[in-house]
Amino acid sequence: MELDQDACYRAVVARDARFDGKIFGGVKTTGIYCRPICPARTPKRENIRFYRSAAEAEEAGFRPCLRCRPETAPDMGAWRGTSNTVSRGLALIEAGALDGGDVEALAGRLGVGERQLRRLFRQHLGAAPVSVAQTRRVLLAKQLVQETRMPMAEVAMAAGFGSVRRFNETFQRLYRRPPSALRRGTAPDAAPGEGVRLMLAYRPPYDWDGMLAALAARAAPLERVEGGRWMREIEGGGAVTVEPAGRDRLAVHVSIPDITGLPGVLARVRRVFDLTADPAMIAAHLSADPALAPLVSRRPGLRLVGDWQVDDPGA
Repeated sequence: MELDQDACYRAVVARDARFDGKIFGGVKTTGIYCRPICPARTPKRENIRFYRSAAEAEEAGFRPCLRCRPETAPDMGAWRGTSNTVSRGLALIEAGALDGGDVEALAGRLGVGERQLRRLFRQHLGAAPVSVAQTRRVLLAKQLVQETRMPMAEVAMAAGFGSVRRFNETFQRLYRRPPSALRRGTAPDAAPGEGVRLMLAYRPPYDWDGMLAALAARAAPLERVEGGRWMREIEGGGAVTVEPAGRDRLAVHVSIPDITGLPGVLARVRRVFDLTADPAMIAAHLSADPALAPLVSRRPGLRLVGDWQVDDPGA
């Protein structure tokens, strides 16, 4: 599972977007890790080392880049399928399994021993389950800080931090400044009860019209497609709306009574809209079949619609 460091460096030199979200480069001279498309000056080869996940880069002592914003990278779908246990574990972590539980309980839900789970995470992600959960919390919190005007206490709760103090300490350690110093003045103000609006990234191309048509055709309960948007009522109160936002992004508007449910809602949106798919890899494999090649060429970016309700990924 070791990365080809020289091949990764060539991807950075070329600013190759196909590797975005799949590799992260830690720059030894600055202590910062970046996406391969970072607009900063490319470091010398001897000054950079590449990692398979943001969590692995942070475990190695690097902090996230403020320019390329690792929290906005496409989800790392490339390694999701390498291990069924790791994929199920990630789904549970996204749903908050380690926000109030421990690794032993997570391993039990997955039907493996704690030691085996830690080994699998190290093998496929280069980081421990707790580190993966911590990195997801931090990156979601940073996105909320920069893209919304939510109070910091609500950001801490929404991202899964147990307390505002822990939230502040984590940001001070990683970014060497308090969360409030990272807030952008361009984020729109939201009226009380209006909800949260975030951007979720995907790898292009994306057949948005085809996805909306498929969602409209399945006529699932609580869902509807209207005016180029997909909307769903959330069980227990609230709603979510999804629409294209350009620049390889979907705009997601979430309104829920309990903000701690935000990570779970975002995970479901990623599943419904198949945001972790790698179209280039899929097209390369399917195009090897003479019968499928013209179909793939005719409909680039076609994706599978996912279910909002799924069985427990740990079952």
